[in-house]
Amino acid sequence: MHLGIGGEDAKRRRVVHQLTRNGVALFYDETGQGDPPILLVHGWCCDHTYFAPQIEHLRKEHRVVAVDLRGHGRSDKPRQEYTMEGFADDLAWQCGQLGVANPVVIGHSMGGAIALEIAARLPGWPAAIVLLDSGVLLPHTLVEGLQPFRRALRTSHYRDAMRQYLTRFFLPTDAPAVKERIVDAMSAAPQHVAASAYEKWLRYDSAAAATACKVPVLAISSAHPIADLVRFRELCPQLVTGQVVGSAHFIQLMVPEQVNPMIDRFLAIGLPRPQPARRPPDG
Repeated sequence: MHLGIGGEDAKRRRVVHQLTRNGVALFYDETGQGDPPILLVHGWCCDHTYFAPQIEHLRKEHRVVAVDLRGHGRSDKPRQEYTMEGFADDLAWQCGQLGVANPVVIGHSMGGAIALEIAARLPGWPAAIVLLDSGVLLPHTLVEGLQPFRRALRTSHYRDAMRQYLTRFFLPTDAPAVKERIVDAMSAAPQHVAASAYEKWLRYDSAAAATACKVPVLAISSAHPIADLVRFRELCPQLVTGQVVGSAHFIQLMVPEQVNPMIDRFLAIGLPRPQPARRPPDG
């Protein structure tokens, strides 16, 4: 999944750093120049490299910051609860430290719920949000159907349960080698992180966040959408939707040639006129 970037052009230079917040190291990858800046937020048990095609594409015109959430990737993994609100708080703090003002926040899967939380709790700070096959406004029947897996994450057989669960996120046409790498990497996540983040994601009140969200929103779904998009639009009338062809959950990796142009078009026509830049409040 990793993408190497070379060259000496400052616009294309890539740097991986960490910030330390209350003793917890938080990693991020930064590259590119240009407004609006882009903040990339990966999903459950993933890391910033799951946005490799978008980093390569968006850095040509934008400053791009791709994070490893607390508990994920190269960031520290303390034993604690992992909530959508806590992730959003970390990201606002990181952006404040980095001077990232009015970003477009792009989140995949659980990262979309975090992007929605940022828009709800920090009105006027993100310029817009983009949700990539994100688990928000989940139908009640789906939430109930996921409860056995939620409980399995607290057992000694959680890795086997994860591997079985993750197979549903692929189509028969997906490249077997890519599928294998994703399943292997995600099922290697620490149990305390995987279980807590999954539980808190299922309990997250995305309906309240959608109601509070006032910025432009683009939701791009896979061949089998997770979110209740009808309900989402009722609560968030500015929602714009798109859907890819021929990909299950990991749309940003499997069909970037479809995802990236939709993001480009949204950035071109969907954003409000530039306003004086606002930094997130210090946390």
